[in-house]
Amino acid sequence: MPTPVIPINNWGDAVFLATTNALNMFLAAIPLIVGALIVLVIGWLLSNVLGSLTTRLLTRAGADRLFARHGPDVYGSVATSWQPSVVAAEVIKWVIRLIFLIAAANILGLTQVSQLLNQVILWIPNLIVAAIVLMVAPLLARFVRGVIETGAGEMGFSNARLLGRLAEYAIISFAVIIAINQIGIAATLVNILFVGIVAALSLAFGLAFGLGGRDVAAELTRQWYDSSRERMTRASEKVGGSERVADRPALAGAQGSRARPK
Repeated sequence: MPTPVIPINNWGDAVFLATTNALNMFLAAIPLIVGALIVLVIGWLLSNVLGSLTTRLLTRAGADRLFARHGPDVYGSVATSWQPSVVAAEVIKWVIRLIFLIAAANILGLTQVSQLLNQVILWIPNLIVAAIVLMVAPLLARFVRGVIETGAGEMGFSNARLLGRLAEYAIISFAVIIAINQIGIAATLVNILFVGIVAALSLAFGLAFGLGGRDVAAELTRQWYDSSRERMTRASEKVGGSERVADRPALAGAQGSRARPK
């Protein structure tokens, strides 16, 4: 209901009218404020309960023990400063709190705040995916590095460790680029950087493979040459032996004809 316009005759009436309007607006907003506070309290309590439940489930599942056992070897000193169960619980807590905060902003009619928080909520899954990629990539990179170093070492490559390192760095670089793209930061610049990294790693891998496999390639070529030469020698010996066998009857006939008396 619009406030009626009353002609102001003195400053006392002006102050009284302004105070009355402000008080009316405050009294009208009290139910909305109370409702928003109730929603926030419920969201805060629910987030704490679900966060504690997540921590207990992951702890019983052994996530913290597994990370404490293998995490420092892959992530270094960073692994000693946090636990997977605590991180997952905090993420769930703040996602739930943001959802209830959006509801409270809608109750108060703060549409701009609600839209901003909605964008944050929609962006959180991308952030979670990027974090998972960055967590899994070092594990995969370490595994691939070990496989390449072992296989290349057994094949006789002198640069087996270099090949393993290049593969590890390549996987981590790709993971970082994927994570940045997932978050949506400077996609065009990241794509250009990705092409440059692929070209550089391809060149480095080719050089390492060529230099490291030079001795192996020479050995394989020598073995192939020796085996080919040996087969050719055997084949020539067989041909020569068959020719000698074929010449023996003719030689025997000639000798017999010479031995007969006339």
